[in-house]
Amino acid sequence: MTPEEFRRHGHAAIDWIADYYSRLESFPVLSQVKPGEIRAALPAEPPERGEPFEDVLRDLDEVIMPGITHWQHPSFFAFFPSNTSGPAILGDLLASGLGVQGMIWATSPAATELETHVLDWFARLLGLPTAFRSDGPGGGVIQHSASDAALVAVLAALHRASGGRTEREGVAAGRFAVYTSAQTHSSVEKACRVAGLGSDALRKLSTDAEHAARPEHLRELIEADVAAGITPALVVASIGATGTGAIDPVRELAAIAHEHGAWAHVDGAWAGVAAVCPEFAWLTDGLELVDSFATNPHKWLLTNFDCDTFWVADRSALVGALSILPEYLRNAATESGAVIDYRDWHVQLGRRFRALKLWAVLRWYGAEGLREHIRGHVALAQQFASWVAADERFELLAPHRLALVTFHLRAGDDATRALMDRVNDSGQAYLTHTSVNGQFALRMAIGSPQTQARHVRAAWEALAAGAGGAA
Repeated sequence: MTPEEFRRHGHAAIDWIADYYSRLESFPVLSQVKPGEIRAALPAEPPERGEPFEDVLRDLDEVIMPGITHWQHPSFFAFFPSNTSGPAILGDLLASGLGVQGMIWATSPAATELETHVLDWFARLLGLPTAFRSDGPGGGVIQHSASDAALVAVLAALHRASGGRTEREGVAAGRFAVYTSAQTHSSVEKACRVAGLGSDALRKLSTDAEHAARPEHLRELIEADVAAGITPALVVASIGATGTGAIDPVRELAAIAHEHGAWAHVDGAWAGVAAVCPEFAWLTDGLELVDSFATNPHKWLLTNFDCDTFWVADRSALVGALSILPEYLRNAATESGAVIDYRDWHVQLGRRFRALKLWAVLRWYGAEGLREHIRGHVALAQQFASWVAADERFELLAPHRLALVTFHLRAGDDATRALMDRVNDSGQAYLTHTSVNGQFALRMAIGSPQTQARHVRAAWEALAAGAGGAA
């Protein structure tokens, strides 16, 4: 493809995306295809000769679009949002155009230095402790997701707890333990498996009436493990747990972790970004006591996937756990110690220029634009929660301090599940579920940049109509 051909087809692709957003509400939120239907519409063999790009765009409409669940739809209320925005898309396009592989500083200094600078900016916007900034002992890096952040937190914790032996000797079953709430994302358990600890190393903390982890239970579990000769390696607290939006008592959990030399990590994947608003600064309370913190601009802050921002208060354990320097990566800048090589901050060696899209978002919206985005969704969620509370057929099941509302029908699990299926199958909206105290519950997660009050009202009307006379 020549530059002129790229220009012509690129304009067509941008037009397609712009048209997609202008007609987004015309699609059912949830894809209506059956398993195997998309593959059946594709040729069995790859093309022998090249095809025009116009054919790709045609098949995008005719073959691919029926199988798309529209995450950017204004009536997408499932899981957590996976935001994107115009400046983020353009930033990603520029990164793809440059084709940078930023594994070390020397392979593109701008890729490393922009990421360091943008992570420092973002730390300031969130009001994070100064230790998390690059001019101190710590610093930030963009990971793929909060799952990757959990994994590298486990690896850094094991490095510190073992005195660096785990990299040489491996991880013996039963030597280390990890602690987190039963509400915490499944990525923590997966991180234990990937790191070689196994699921048996994970201890689940009981929760209080607001679904937050109980510090006294953490103390009990750690003391029992220490007595049994097991080393507490990591404590993970949640800010905005997936099922209920629960906020763990970070300060208390981190203090107990450090009494026993354990690493304290905070997963703020969805909710952490809300700290850009001064009224939600309480979300970062206690972070000055933790070793690492992660939050995802790709969830609720207008930056397309993937973009998890991960900070450590002291990068030495992280780099110590992950640094391997083969001869082919040696260079003068690395040897000088004057640069950051982000290959040492995560599992993969190769890395995209992801800072460009976050940089574009921060510059386009500014702090005030980001705050307006968050505040609007929180206000919509509070309105929705008020409708749920006022309808005697429904019951709220968790606090709703931000933009997630967890609720069910008082008629029980079967009625609640049937209601969710009716609304989702209609294509009018898309909600997902969780379990709260053993009860089937619906989650209304508001976060799409396209969502307005009328979309939330329409979702509530569909739920209320679908509930019928349930009691």
